[in-house]
Amino acid sequence: MCLAIPAKVLEICGEKAIVDFGGVKREAWITLVDNVKVGDYLIIHTGYAIQRLDEKEAVETLKLFKEFETLK
Repeated sequence: MCLAIPAKVLEICGEKAIVDFGGVKREAWITLVDNVKVGDYLIIHTGYAIQRLDEKEAVETLKLFKEFETLK
């Protein structure tokens, strides 16, 4: 199963960005998405940004992931 997770762009460093997955910061390649800006939400899959995401939808999706954690 593949999983793509929303992340917020904190910093852009050339072809990569530092992104935040609800508190976890990682590097992601942004070469597949045009005109990425700090503050954008992106869908990240295997370290690559594959799509820009509306902030409201990203926040709702991250909220659902947190709810899954409580089901353990």
